[in-house]
Amino acid sequence: MNQLARIDPTLLPPIVARSVQGAGMRFLEFFAAAIRNPHTRRAYYRAALDFLQWCEQAAGVASLADVQPLHVASWVELQTRSRAAPTVKQRLAAIRHLFDWMVTGQIVPHNPAASVRGPAYRVRRGKTPVLSPQEARTLLDSIDATTPVGLRDRALIGLMTYAFARVGAALQMQVGDVFVQDRRLWVRLHEKGGKEHAMPCHHSLEQYLHDYIEQCGLAADPRGPLFRTIDRKTKQLSRTPLPQANAHAMVRRRAVAAGIATALGNHSFRATGITAYLKNGGTLEKAATMANHSSTRTTQLYDRRPDDVTLDEVERVLI
Repeated sequence: MNQLARIDPTLLPPIVARSVQGAGMRFLEFFAAAIRNPHTRRAYYRAALDFLQWCEQAAGVASLADVQPLHVASWVELQTRSRAAPTVKQRLAAIRHLFDWMVTGQIVPHNPAASVRGPAYRVRRGKTPVLSPQEARTLLDSIDATTPVGLRDRALIGLMTYAFARVGAALQMQVGDVFVQDRRLWVRLHEKGGKEHAMPCHHSLEQYLHDYIEQCGLAADPRGPLFRTIDRKTKQLSRTPLPQANAHAMVRRRAVAAGIATALGNHSFRATGITAYLKNGGTLEKAATMANHSSTRTTQLYDRRPDDVTLDEVERVLI
């Protein structure tokens, strides 16, 4: 289903509908034309609805032109009481971008969110749970690779681990994005902003992908999705792309089955792969290139080697 279909023109916030002529269409165009990433579109739309409903119901604002910086600041302050700082900053960005769009469309004279500051947030190390190499191997080896679902799950987890792939990039892959070059198997990842990133496969990942594609008969459908849902009746792969929420549930389910207590997420494998690479003598610059990060500062968030130092030091407390 087209993501845009989820934004129903008949469900415009009343505050938008009461604004000047053209405000409703401009509001919808912001999500349809200005935002291409479906995840960002959903998050921004929820934030906009929440803010505009609050303006009307709690602050008594009648139209978009009446929204003032004080309203935005008050709403942000309320957000900080129930949401994490990164989430609040994202939601404020949604309001700021929406009103920028309204200003350029001559719907409102100024952007009330332009001068409002979000909560301070600085992080030097990521919070994503990671696995040790032994735990990652245990998880991969625990998957039954005699069934289509097992082959799929092992290939997906292997791809996120060995190729440092984001789950969103992995789930957008087509079968043809796994290809041979220089007598090695490569993968083509579809990154944010329409960018493509090609990576040669680790020998284990090469085996996982080869087994999955060959045994599930995917090679004959190069333009079909690589990772697919399972038909409940036939227990075979369908032609429907695997949703990200399903991938997350699969990861949790596989971790429990393997006896891993760590609360894993899809991003855990990216962090696990990067940390293992750096522990084995890899460089931060090369890791950034492999992960398709524009800056090594981003890669450092996935580097969990300092955790080992912390644990070693803690054990020195002998009582």
